[in-house]
Amino acid sequence: MDRRGISPVIATVIIVAVTIAVSIAVAYWMGGLASFFTRFEKIEIGTAYATGTETTGFTIKLSEIKNTGSADATVTAVHINGKLTSEWSGITITPSPPQSIVSGGKLGTDGTMTITIPTSLSGKAPFTSGTTLSVTLHTASGKDYPVNVALP
Repeated sequence: MDRRGISPVIATVIIVAVTIAVSIAVAYWMGGLASFFTRFEKIEIGTAYATGTETTGFTIKLSEIKNTGSADATVTAVHINGKLTSEWSGITITPSPPQSIVSGGKLGTDGTMTITIPTSLSGKAPFTSGTTLSVTLHTASGKDYPVNVALP
């Protein structure tokens, strides 16, 4: 009976080395999964202002619209005072939704959205000077990004 096996110390070192290697592989795999599931969108509106008068109509300009999140965002609707702009007759939006904003990118080429409000909203009272409007960008993921704009 002159058989020899590996010593308990060597066996323990091998088992510990394999365990560490498997742990590192699992950690890298889980890190990849975590970054995939924790992606988010974050739209930022740098500047918002209005021009025009009650007699000529108003133009609201939202500029420097960018997505600083890690996931792409799509603006699907614009609300004014909580009401869809499509429900206000005559209001036009350039560029019109839906508009995609890639992660780390801007809306369109220059990051600007223009909302034109005519003098008459088909029987509804037009907005008046001095009124503050709440303009909200609504995205496909269900998030809202509001900004307040005072009419001149």
